[in-house]
Amino acid sequence: MATISFPNDSKLGEQDVVFLMVPFPAQSHLNQILRLSHLIRSRGFPVHYAASAIHCRQAKLRHEHDTLLLNTSGIIFHELPTPPFNSPPPEPYSSVKFPQHLWPSFEASLNLREPVGALLRELSSSVDTTRTRTRRLVVIHDNLMSYVVQDVASVPNAESYSFNCGSRFCNFCLTCQFSGKPFPVVEVDPEEIPTLDNCFIPVVFNFFSIQNQFDHLSHGKLFSTCRPIEGPYLDLLAQTTDADAVDKTTKQWAIAPLFPVTANEDDKTHPTLEWLDKHPPKSVIYVSFGSTTTMSREQINELALGLEESKQRFLWVLRDADRGDIFDAESTILPLPEGFEERVEGVGKVTRDWAPQLGILRHPSVGGFMSHCGWNSCLESLTMGVPLATWPMHSDQPHNALLMTHILKVGVQVIGWGERDELVTSSAIKKSIERLMASSEGHAVRTRAEELGKMIKQSVDDGHRELNAFLTYATR
Repeated sequence: MATISFPNDSKLGEQDVVFLMVPFPAQSHLNQILRLSHLIRSRGFPVHYAASAIHCRQAKLRHEHDTLLLNTSGIIFHELPTPPFNSPPPEPYSSVKFPQHLWPSFEASLNLREPVGALLRELSSSVDTTRTRTRRLVVIHDNLMSYVVQDVASVPNAESYSFNCGSRFCNFCLTCQFSGKPFPVVEVDPEEIPTLDNCFIPVVFNFFSIQNQFDHLSHGKLFSTCRPIEGPYLDLLAQTTDADAVDKTTKQWAIAPLFPVTANEDDKTHPTLEWLDKHPPKSVIYVSFGSTTTMSREQINELALGLEESKQRFLWVLRDADRGDIFDAESTILPLPEGFEERVEGVGKVTRDWAPQLGILRHPSVGGFMSHCGWNSCLESLTMGVPLATWPMHSDQPHNALLMTHILKVGVQVIGWGERDELVTSSAIKKSIERLMASSEGHAVRTRAEELGKMIKQSVDDGHRELNAFLTYATR
């Protein structure tokens, strides 16, 4: 492999390529774009990160709380003006699992076109301390912000690249659904494939349509995935894109994982990691459902009882779902069954704080992850070689769960998507935990997850080829 040369930090003043990052205002999207910002900044390029004041603050706060990530020094944050939006609490008893309470913040993002356009023009014509003018402005935007960055087309020295935070498998399933083409994956019955209308709420379709109108302005596509996990679907989608494209020149790069795959000596300690230190290898199941999931009191009780009855060690992150503005009000303290924490003391731990998920999944005591199957959580779990107990809630999560259980075979189901409207009982939860943590099936699943984790880490050790290939192309 040829050596790729990037600018040194000591010569940043001479650098004539500038990067502008434009994330979508949801936690996993903010986080992934910020992680990518770090990787680009570490190669010596100036990096600007533009979001509303609320979401810049959120991204920085939670990034600093992650014990395995770098701080945000060196990245220039731009707090864009956004009209006020409603920030209602989550609805645990809603019949729809999609986080409808976040919709006002998502819709408000459409108002960022004008300030982003002004920033584009400013950065594209800026002059640094050595009087070097920006030769190229590289705009990396969430694919759900294509409308917002559309003015990049009017900036002569700018190029935009869309960044997709979801799985290629999900995208391929939905592509087959829309096109009416057969689904060529023998491991999954086509009848089991979730559909757009039962994963999202109707208003989302119009939002997607708005973004798709400007998708053609992107000079290339970045995907938060890697070939060891989704190689076949990257190839299938590339074939579809090439067949449908007018000029057949769309560039695509799979650049994950974007987080450190090995621990750093400077990593901070955290109470959850200190608790894990007291337990045997691969003996603890980590339970967390991300930043957009909220459960009813009845479901929390069933989950608590299932964990207790399984007799397995567990670490449970029990938090309410994010609001659109996480600083607007204190999160609700979700109640547990009376006496639960006392009964499981020493065997189980419940934390209500923001937890360092990467550090937890990397810890040798963790042997399983009960997850909503958000794509970021799937990537982190697989990279660390940790198998999953899948419990999808909405959006791309049902597709991701199928990929984990039916295709990669690195997980077991807590529930199938067809059972999404039912209360998941303590007995079903107990059974899934025992399958993953204390059965021959679980051992086989764990072995496959560990093998896949080694392949993912090797892809990073080999030089992050696709990320470097993208940077070489974008800065040509």
